[in-house]
Amino acid sequence: MGAKIIRSNRNVFHDLGFNVEEAEHLKVRAALMIQVQKRIAEGGYSQGEAATMLNVTQPRVSDLMNGRIDLFSTDTLIDMLMSLGVRVRFVLKATRKARSIA
Repeated sequence: MGAKIIRSNRNVFHDLGFNVEEAEHLKVRAALMIQVQKRIAEGGYSQGEAATMLNVTQPRVSDLMNGRIDLFSTDTLIDMLMSLGVRVRFVLKATRKARSIA
């Protein structure tokens, strides 16, 4: 008997069982976290150097680099990106449901 294939709805968090709203929040936070991680890695910063730049402790940077998404708010991640010289802009798109209502 083969594995059952279920089509993704383009949000892994929703696929994992989170409600639609929480899944969308997690998706945004994950995208922001990945960008912070990339900037730290691309800059070749040690965790201590990154901690100084971000005005946090080294263990906090360790949590960040280990993907502890549950410990970081959207605001915190945006602030970290700004500290790393990144301006954050969002693109908002209506859902299919919203488009059908309009």
